[in-house]
Amino acid sequence: MLNTLSGRFLILTSVFVMLAEIMIFVPSVARFREDYLNNRLERAQLASLALLADAMLDTELEAELLENAGVFNVVLRRDEMRQLVLSSPIPQPIVETFDVRDVSAATLIMDAMHRLVTPGNQVIRVIGAPVREAGSLIEVTMETAPLRAAMVDYGVRILVLSAVISVLTALLLFFAARLVLVRPINSVIGHMQRFAAAPQDARGIIVPSSNISELREAEDALYKLQTELAQALKQRERLAQLGSAVAKISHDLRNILTSAQLFTDRIEMSEDPHVRRLAPKLVNSITRAVSLCEGTLTFGRAEEAAPNFDHLDLYALVEDVVESERLAVPEGLDLDLINKIPPGVAFRGDKEQVFRIIMNLVRNARQAIEASRKPGKITVAVMETPDVWHIMIDDTGPGLPKRAQDNLFTAFQGGARKGGTGLGLVIAAELARGHGGHVSLGHTGPEGTRFQVCLPKGGQYQ
Repeated sequence: MLNTLSGRFLILTSVFVMLAEIMIFVPSVARFREDYLNNRLERAQLASLALLADAMLDTELEAELLENAGVFNVVLRRDEMRQLVLSSPIPQPIVETFDVRDVSAATLIMDAMHRLVTPGNQVIRVIGAPVREAGSLIEVTMETAPLRAAMVDYGVRILVLSAVISVLTALLLFFAARLVLVRPINSVIGHMQRFAAAPQDARGIIVPSSNISELREAEDALYKLQTELAQALKQRERLAQLGSAVAKISHDLRNILTSAQLFTDRIEMSEDPHVRRLAPKLVNSITRAVSLCEGTLTFGRAEEAAPNFDHLDLYALVEDVVESERLAVPEGLDLDLINKIPPGVAFRGDKEQVFRIIMNLVRNARQAIEASRKPGKITVAVMETPDVWHIMIDDTGPGLPKRAQDNLFTAFQGGARKGGTGLGLVIAAELARGHGGHVSLGHTGPEGTRFQVCLPKGGQYQ
């Protein structure tokens, strides 16, 4: 009970209502004391009227009048004369005098609290104004024990009533909170639990319907989260199925490429100079294709292999990429691929992985220019800073569409052309992270696009 929202709400409501009633209790008791004293003054005045009507009263009647008034004596001031109207023996000396004419609220509260905490019976003098202008002043002496007993009795009744009001108010608010807050929250929790148990079941996705703005915001946020998560899970399932299919294809393709690799050994023995010049490049391409197939087969079991850092000639590597991509340019397309890497730039890195990073970015640029069917240029350059190598791949293509910019490094969503998968950027980014670097989009627009590969210099050759 105490661990539930409604239970704690019930307890807090009871406490706050009691605090409010206590704040009301103090001035209420002070007002009760003032009314009690004024009542004694009024009763004493009525008792004195008998004497004013008939100056001769026997002792027994006078004592009875004083007892009914609850006082020991009555002094009335009329026509500037102070007259002891009724009197009886006072059992003990008068300890205090209270004037209830034009007294402040603070004084009334302080006097009332002092009387509550002062036990015993004392005699006090009370001064007030007579009712109906029957004089200028009336004064009585009285005991405090009956006053304190009446105040305590009144206070207990006030506290009991406050407790009853507190409990009733708390119960009403408890049921209102359960109806207005707890039930809608439990409904949201139920949707969360059903969705967690079966994320593929669209019936578990919440339909926002609350009229309470805060709960509606929570329902809208949950609906958005569940929808996005359901789509992500579907995409993940499709990717898993695709990965299984690619692994099977890669397995067979590796066997085919292995056979082709054996045939290229004989091509290298050809007498044709042109064939002998191109044969090493063919061998390198087939070797890389075999390595990629083997990497695809292991992708489902582990992430990309850790880089094998070794001496890397960046100029020769980029030159290899540029020559390979030149061969893929369709006839009739005016496309220049320029290697602006200065000869002699060298650092430590995984040669095959850096080759794949640059090749993927250059190939994306080439395919973008081919799709535009306009002349273009692709440039690979490098800039050195104290800690990082910055490799820039610039093209004069049409630029990336908005959807591709928003999903640059998301597989199957960041493709910039029809039929593109966006895997090239995903692979390049992952390989760059393995080197402790990253791939970023420098700029894109109708004038062209720049991608930048940042690789740290840690461990480079000096």
